[in-house]
Amino acid sequence: MAPPPPTNAPHVCLSCVVIMSSMVLMDAYLVEQNHGPRKIGVFIVVSVGDVCFLIALRYIAVWVGTELRTAKRGYAMILWFLYIFVLEIKVYFIYQNYKSDRKSLDALTRKALTLLLSVCVPILFIILVAVDHMEYVRAFRKKEEIRNRLFWVVVDLLDVLDIQANLWEPQKKGFPLWAEGLMFFYCYILLLVLPCVSLSEISMQGVNISPHKMMLYPILSLITINIVTIFIRGGNMLLYRDGRVSGILMGKNVLAILMKTCSFVQYRKQLQSANLSANTPPPLPPPPAAPPSAAFSVELHKNSLTHCRDVSQTPLPELTASEHT
Repeated sequence: MAPPPPTNAPHVCLSCVVIMSSMVLMDAYLVEQNHGPRKIGVFIVVSVGDVCFLIALRYIAVWVGTELRTAKRGYAMILWFLYIFVLEIKVYFIYQNYKSDRKSLDALTRKALTLLLSVCVPILFIILVAVDHMEYVRAFRKKEEIRNRLFWVVVDLLDVLDIQANLWEPQKKGFPLWAEGLMFFYCYILLLVLPCVSLSEISMQGVNISPHKMMLYPILSLITINIVTIFIRGGNMLLYRDGRVSGILMGKNVLAILMKTCSFVQYRKQLQSANLSANTPPPLPPPPAAPPSAAFSVELHKNSLTHCRDVSQTPLPELTASEHT
């Protein structure tokens, strides 16, 4: 039985530090939002939850470190799913506490919460992908193509977090209850699923990874992020007069739609040309040349036939009467 691959200790420590630091800061928000005896109870609950999460993280992070230099990212997907699942639960309670008591968080603290999520979530995704540790990808150009693909994932994560931050940042007019719940859980599902889709594409490609064939995530992000978020921001701007709508991210989504559409068209043309070349039969090889001796005999035979034909067609001379006598 082959021994398990070695664990990359710096990578495990870095991922654990990013995860636990973000969890502790979320706990600080939850504790500071409560007062009196309830504050102590919330502190005990979040502390017990962090201890249980740390026990599970201790094993999962080690498993992630063992598959770091391979083409698999299965444990990375499990760790990402667990992290976002727990993190977003804490974010939901922070958002609900802010909604019930608008004085619990000032504007600067709310902006700091948005900044915290915008830094920790994309950094953890980059750590889990670990492009620099893909030893089976030796071509520098291929690594850069993978980084370009992952850059779109990071930008989409920031886009989703920006929409979710509209729920706890200060606003002039509040959204309806159904719109707030729909917006939060829609962003929650996107944060859970879409990065796992990108990690699964890397695992499915295997050692012979081809970045131009990783088309599942661009298709899903085109529909669920680039198109849907334009309607979400447009509705917030037109219906609720939300002045915090990011026009830059709306322009980013428009450009992403155009660029991804062009990429899909080119990819489809490439597939059609590849299928056409595969279905076209190869040309027949030229007939083999005759050897010199056979060619000489054939030429000699042709010359003899020509000479005989000329002799048979030559008219005989006529005899005179004197010659007959």
